[in-house]
Amino acid sequence: MIPEIGQFALILALSLAICQAVFPLVGAHRGDAGMMGVARTAATGQFLFVAVSLACLTWAFLNDDFSVLYVANHSQLALPTIYKVSAVWGAHEGSLLMWILILAAWTVAVARFSSGLPEAFAARVIGVLGLLSIGFLLFALLTSNPFDRLAVPPADGRDLNPLLQDFGLIIHPPMLYMGYVGFAVPFAFAIAAMLGGRLDAAWARWSRPWTNFAWLSLTIG
Repeated sequence: MIPEIGQFALILALSLAICQAVFPLVGAHRGDAGMMGVARTAATGQFLFVAVSLACLTWAFLNDDFSVLYVANHSQLALPTIYKVSAVWGAHEGSLLMWILILAAWTVAVARFSSGLPEAFAARVIGVLGLLSIGFLLFALLTSNPFDRLAVPPADGRDLNPLLQDFGLIIHPPMLYMGYVGFAVPFAFAIAAMLGGRLDAAWARWSRPWTNFAWLSLTIG
């Protein structure tokens, strides 16, 4: 039941990502403040649903739910609890889900700290980030779903890759993802500037703190 909640949460996150992408971009084009106002609410909702989805996958690992294909392939009964948690992002499907969560977190941060930007510009930035989220969420749901079930669950899993059973590798991937995904923010600023016809130095100045923080995270990773 819990994995199905995670799956449904991802579908709801995709629905909100579509709202986050469409309404702000159309609203910015039309000068409609109401449509632009959807951006921050949709971004926050998307983040919450993706967080629920990741929590459900974590629950499946901690409870040795080997009916979930991803858990069966990357965990086992004797795996220490700390590595069961890190196994959540220990392979492609879980890494992609964490990537989506970090992208949603960056978007919420932009929504929270963009009050000083022109409203239409901020709406375009959040809308572009929503388009990126749509792509990743569709990829997760259609081709790399971490909640795929097994008809006959095995008694034990295949274990986590031994190379990943190291404390440093618990911290390393999230920090790298924070940096890699963080560069989506200056990308969104650049696209928003082109969409709004503001190809001056202002957008680069506005995006500089986000670029620096992404660079710092990547360097730490």
